[in-house]
Amino acid sequence: MRLIAALVVVGCVMAQVGVAQESPSRQMAQTVIKEWPAGMISTLGHPGKWGYEEGVLLDGMAAEWHTTADGADFHYIKAAVDKYVNDDGTLTGYKPGAHTLDEIEMGRAILLVYRVTHQPKYYKAAKFLNDQLAEQPRTASGGYWHKQIYPNQMWLDGAYMAEPFRAAYAATFQQPDDFTDIAKQLLLMDKHMRDPKTGLLRHGWDESRKMPWADPKTGLSPEVWGRAMGWYEMALVDVLDWMPENQPERAEVIRALQRTVAAVVKAQDKDSGLWWQVMDQPGRKGNYFEASASCMFVYALAKGVRMGYLPQAYEENARRGWEGIQKKFIATGPDGSMVLNGTVSVGGLGGKPYRSGTYDYYLSEKVVANDAKGVGAFLKAGSEMEQASTEALGQGKTVMVDAWFNSQTRKNAAGQTELYHYKWNDDTNDGFAFLGRVFQRYGARLATEKAAPTLVDLKRAQIYVIASPDIPVKNPHPHYMDKASARAIAAWVRGGGVLLMLENDPANADIEHFNTLSDIFGIHYNAVLANHVVGADYPAGSVAIPEGTGVFAHSHLGYMKDTCTITTSRGAKAVVTKDSNVMIAEAKYGKGTVLAVVDPWVYNEYVDHRNHLPVQYDNFASAIDMAGWAVKQAEK
Repeated sequence: MRLIAALVVVGCVMAQVGVAQESPSRQMAQTVIKEWPAGMISTLGHPGKWGYEEGVLLDGMAAEWHTTADGADFHYIKAAVDKYVNDDGTLTGYKPGAHTLDEIEMGRAILLVYRVTHQPKYYKAAKFLNDQLAEQPRTASGGYWHKQIYPNQMWLDGAYMAEPFRAAYAATFQQPDDFTDIAKQLLLMDKHMRDPKTGLLRHGWDESRKMPWADPKTGLSPEVWGRAMGWYEMALVDVLDWMPENQPERAEVIRALQRTVAAVVKAQDKDSGLWWQVMDQPGRKGNYFEASASCMFVYALAKGVRMGYLPQAYEENARRGWEGIQKKFIATGPDGSMVLNGTVSVGGLGGKPYRSGTYDYYLSEKVVANDAKGVGAFLKAGSEMEQASTEALGQGKTVMVDAWFNSQTRKNAAGQTELYHYKWNDDTNDGFAFLGRVFQRYGARLATEKAAPTLVDLKRAQIYVIASPDIPVKNPHPHYMDKASARAIAAWVRGGGVLLMLENDPANADIEHFNTLSDIFGIHYNAVLANHVVGADYPAGSVAIPEGTGVFAHSHLGYMKDTCTITTSRGAKAVVTKDSNVMIAEAKYGKGTVLAVVDPWVYNEYVDHRNHLPVQYDNFASAIDMAGWAVKQAEK
């Protein structure tokens, strides 16, 4: 629990003052916002021109936002995207005729902004980019050419430029069949580009074996370039975020990640914790430690461990790499801004002037400071290291959110029906995406219960979350809590389950039927309106959470707008009260535990700090604390 407490302290600082000053990646994010407003990257020769460098930077800012809930990060991403997305969804600066995977990368940021805002123009822009991939030339084996000008060639770079975007798009717009081809692109590289001696992958593969740089037997380029390996590793862990659990190729993608990471760890320098520009030739004359690749490997290692794809032992490799990055590459500029040194500016094969892919070639490219690709990778690595201290605590545990008692649907911009409102995959104001990420920072897995819960279903999870059960005004066909469901849930709790019940006020949620369940635990929700907020009267929604409650180890100033209240009995006890009203209660039931709250208060609108809520309200830090408690209860 000391680890949990340390993280909660960081969370409280972030929520109360907006940033965690002790976090290197938070400092870098502040530098980016200050030095490169709206993605105008001054270190590029063409600031504000559509390109993958800016896309990678925005990926880093998104990772920081998802980890810290600092809304300034999202506003930065949206401002950058808005330079290119016109009101009708067309794109400024994109060149479709080039058929280059590099130009797809910015689609990730566009799709993120759509998922948060649901504005149709971002959908149209993302759809246009996804449709471009249908026209991308392919090798005889079905792999994407990296660019039109590089026929029959797959480069590791392309894995990151295209596949995480494709995966996010397929998941968002209900195109599950796309995952077969997404996996194919990644696994073709695993099959054909891996060096059997080192386990590392070569930068490029010419299936036609016609390029001068290609080995006449294998078609492979001569060397193992660090950043190319970094692109591939990051692509693997990021695609898995979106790939369905039951996707047939998912297990093989995870095995490809495991093979790749095992080889990368062997290539890690034992003294510095860093990785070399040409990875398999440590200490050779002219070779050097390279910043962007080192950041990419730290990110993939830490995230792979946190998400359960990799053994816990690899966390130590990530930690040593992160420490090495701080020592070797980080400096402070004259104005106090953060500087990342040591990123090679570019690396390629063929083209004009011709790039041979040899050892001497990779050492000939310039090494620069504050390269956008390197900074983006640094932010991604830092976002993971901010979570690394707790990533082992929830390993092997599943947190399931209800989608039966609250089964509201809406139409997305593609006209498809989708579940929303307190769901893990909902990034809008109404969703639980941030709460899901809070559980994932403990290493827990997420699941959704879309049917009336049975004991068999519930045994898939250790923690079960039910929020704001439907009423007819919210859902014309609500599924009310019934005795059979209540008995199943109670039996699961009795066996050791952890139940989180997050009610709402009677105008927005069912209370009468839901008490069929909550009354079993001595928790009765009262159908009254409390904590009513009119307009911007935020103090009316304040809830002071004292430290040492047994649930919340630290004090918080929470915000709950328009709630019901709780009456406890039969051993249930109040955890947080306001004006004599019980706002949060806890009950032990058999081997399990129940936590009841009068509001769904930790949904995106009130945790991500991109909206109007004043910064002193720390629902995000409260959610971190609450999730840590729930994970601990699930261990008992």
